[in-house]
Amino acid sequence: MSVHSCTVHEFPLPGREYYAAAPAQWDEPTISRPRRLAPSRRERRRSPLPLLLLLGLTLFAGGFLLGRAEAAGNRAAQAAAGTGGGGSVRVLAVPGAVHSGKEDDVSQDGWNLILVNGDHPLPEDFQVPEFTQLAGGHSIDKRAYPALQRMMDACRAAGLQPTICSSYRTWEKQTELFERKVLSCLSTASSREVAEEQAAVWVARPGASEHQAGLAVDIVDKSYQLLDEGQEDTAVQKWLMEHCAEYGFILRYPTEKSALTGVGYEPWHYRYVGEEAAGEIMSQGLCLEEYLEGT
Repeated sequence: MSVHSCTVHEFPLPGREYYAAAPAQWDEPTISRPRRLAPSRRERRRSPLPLLLLLGLTLFAGGFLLGRAEAAGNRAAQAAAGTGGGGSVRVLAVPGAVHSGKEDDVSQDGWNLILVNGDHPLPEDFQVPEFTQLAGGHSIDKRAYPALQRMMDACRAAGLQPTICSSYRTWEKQTELFERKVLSCLSTASSREVAEEQAAVWVARPGASEHQAGLAVDIVDKSYQLLDEGQEDTAVQKWLMEHCAEYGFILRYPTEKSALTGVGYEPWHYRYVGEEAAGEIMSQGLCLEEYLEGT
């Protein structure tokens, strides 16, 4: 079936990012209080006690704040030095995900090498730290976007017309797509369980889709917008299969690796892993599962 076409080229990276304060900082109501008249000269002369109390409270508050600032500074220094109980924190702490032990050219926390499949699903509350919005309502993990933009630009510079037809998906969207595929398989399957197994070969179960991690895009040739094996013969796919690793992407589901990935051949599904990993995976004819098992 055909899909709507949309490109990413119309939305270059902005020169700077803007952040809004957390809602809690704006939700406190402003309460107007009655204005208090200044005390008369006679009232001010009545007793020095209020002034002494005010001075004492000021000194106490100043000492308290100074102590907190010093403690915060010590914690920050410990974190910077890698000491204390905190240690390094991964941007994406995904339960059950497999991370490479090697230092990647993009980062050392392994966010770009998380393994997402039927055996290593994402938790339902998984969240991508920050997105970059693409055209047509699409989006991708902000950290992978510059590489995607360069790859799309280079493909167009070669005179081709790459078109993104799928990118990040919510849990709800993946559930909808999976259920739709299950229903189509029920007509020939002996049970729903069998139908789900058949459906999962072509549409990942919720939590098992790389699209939900924000690191995968489906790219088709504008002249052939069908998600079938004929896609591999288009000029866009031939270019991408040859050059995608230069930009940190891999053809995630090669036809000869279906037994390992658990997913049928998809000559349109590209996953961001970083240039170093992509170069090794594509040059050695591996799938991501094999690469991570050997690291």
